[in-house]
Amino acid sequence: MADSAVQAAQKMRTGLNIGNTLEAVGGKSETSWGNPKITRDFVQFIKASGFNAVRLPTSWDQYADATTARIDPAWLTRVKEVVQYCIDADLHVIVNIHWDGGWLEEHCTPDRQVANNHKQRAFWQQIATQLRDFDGRLLFASANEPNVKTAEQMAVLMSYHQTFIDAVRATGGRNAWRNLVVQGPSTDVELTKQLMTGWPVDTTSGRLMAEIHYYTPWNFTGMTKDETWGNQFFYWGQGNHSTTDTAHNPTWGEEDAVDSLLGSMKTRFVDKGIPVIVGEFGAQHRTSLTGEALRLHEASRVYYCKTVAQRSRAFGLVPFYWDTGSLLDRSRNVVLDAKVLDALTA
Repeated sequence: MADSAVQAAQKMRTGLNIGNTLEAVGGKSETSWGNPKITRDFVQFIKASGFNAVRLPTSWDQYADATTARIDPAWLTRVKEVVQYCIDADLHVIVNIHWDGGWLEEHCTPDRQVANNHKQRAFWQQIATQLRDFDGRLLFASANEPNVKTAEQMAVLMSYHQTFIDAVRATGGRNAWRNLVVQGPSTDVELTKQLMTGWPVDTTSGRLMAEIHYYTPWNFTGMTKDETWGNQFFYWGQGNHSTTDTAHNPTWGEEDAVDSLLGSMKTRFVDKGIPVIVGEFGAQHRTSLTGEALRLHEASRVYYCKTVAQRSRAFGLVPFYWDTGSLLDRSRNVVLDAKVLDALTA
């Protein structure tokens, strides 16, 4: 057998998402959200840039028959081709069902539980069978960011995860021991601590990982306009606050939050032998800023990425940066943001 979950996590030091590509919906094409097709050369460039793992967000539902849930063989073949690129580059690679129009992630509810488990089983039987012969560097992940806020919804999500595990294992071969990843509720740290009190059953021990995402504080990482309940944060971290634009300095969610939140995942999972994937993290680049504000913001963004990546690794978590083409240029295979890249891979 290949590496256990703990051993695999130790080898995946820093990962990159190839975002807004295979998971693009609405056009039945990986290019429909504006990114080019993934090439072998680009995957080799990811490896050369300092990453040793890739997360492949992937959609499936738009390529499947609505009645039979049969996935178009051409799409299965294409995903297999991209996985082969990753394995050939000696990258660990995670394949998931990523939002996918929301059929599962927006419906962790009892009224959809039976139908969604049927589709979850059908999809994973096909995905796992298609990719069964890859070695242990390939991992599967049940979902992306399942929208779960209550214990009732959590119970439904756990049934989806159990169906995923059972379906993959039943396909046999290397899937009998392949490492699998299950998501916490909304991949939110606090909700995961509160609601994920149980754990799925697996016929093969030591082969499961947990997944959370880290976009704290959202005011800094994703918020795009000031609201009545709070302002955007343009700046982040010690030494990066503005003395003139104090309205956009952070009031919460800085270094202490990184240590508290990620440290709690170490206690909850890692210390019990369950590795944790930080499947996504990152912060928007506010290019409309100018002068000193832009300088401080860009320094903040680099420091944020460095802090989350380094503290993740210190706690035994595996960080995967969310990139949709602003870090690495996928057409020319060049680095677009050397400071962030250095922060991630240092």
